[in-house]
Amino acid sequence: MIRDSKRKVVSILNVLQDSEKSLGGSRIARKLEEMGFDLSQRTVRYYLQKMDGDGLTVNLGKKGRRITPKGEEELRSAFIIEKVGFVAAKIDTLAYQMNFSMGKRTGNIILNLSLIREENVHEAFYQMQSVFKAGLGMGRFLALGVAGTRIGNFRVDKSMVAIGTVCSVTLNGIFLSQGINTTSRFGGLLELVESQPVRFTQIINYDGSSIDPLEIFIKGGMTSVAQAAHTGSGKIGASFREVPSVAIPKIQTLRNKLDSIGLSGILMLGKPGQPLLDIPVSAGRAGMIVAGGLNPLAAVEESGIKTENMAMGTLLEFSQLIPFYDLKNSM
Repeated sequence: MIRDSKRKVVSILNVLQDSEKSLGGSRIARKLEEMGFDLSQRTVRYYLQKMDGDGLTVNLGKKGRRITPKGEEELRSAFIIEKVGFVAAKIDTLAYQMNFSMGKRTGNIILNLSLIREENVHEAFYQMQSVFKAGLGMGRFLALGVAGTRIGNFRVDKSMVAIGTVCSVTLNGIFLSQGINTTSRFGGLLELVESQPVRFTQIINYDGSSIDPLEIFIKGGMTSVAQAAHTGSGKIGASFREVPSVAIPKIQTLRNKLDSIGLSGILMLGKPGQPLLDIPVSAGRAGMIVAGGLNPLAAVEESGIKTENMAMGTLLEFSQLIPFYDLKNSM
């Protein structure tokens, strides 16, 4: 019974976190129904009252409820065992939800979200620019949010600045729109020597993790992205994907188009059925290595500036992004 009750609380918190505005009980019940949860409005209101008392939500009167920081923390820690494989599921869900058009350069793409304190902004910008210039991130665009504003469905807290970097899962969504199914296998630390990928030194499978691998590597102090950006040698975040072998010519064309619009990130594309950096691939598939979108923030963390990173944090309209070279004029 207790476990079932907690499931209901977590499902309500999920709805509130994904909403850009506060929601009333009836709207929460409808959204839960769309997600496959059968909770009546009366039941939802009962749980909302309990969640208000526990500090997980705040009652805004007629405007409805909003999730609190304590509620967001509850979401991050709830049912950790059952969240094994959560990253793989989230990759597929967000890729499906994208509606980006390369031709029009409009539509939603996937962003990672990172928080830093306001007083560290200019030094952080300096560190990030070197990574973008070296081509070790996902393209050349990002989003900024100051305290009191939003990036997608994320609210920026007081004294903080939010940075949205393009998530490499954006490629999965673009490929899917072109009829190419992409399998994301793992995230890892990719060693570069003279600006060339030579091997993965650490890997974490997406289907066995509840946290994005690059978040772990950044907080563990395991990256040397700034060094790689300045010298060509170091360890950066990257992911390994498999794509259908028959789609390689189309992917090569897409890669050129993505480079031209500032969404480059593919570091290597393997040959059909052949290992890529000694990583075996399935029959009829080819390996693909993609730069981690959080690499610019890894360099910030390496410089001694604390960051809070959330891979695959939100969807955002592409037109709201700015080029990285405009950072110094943005604050």
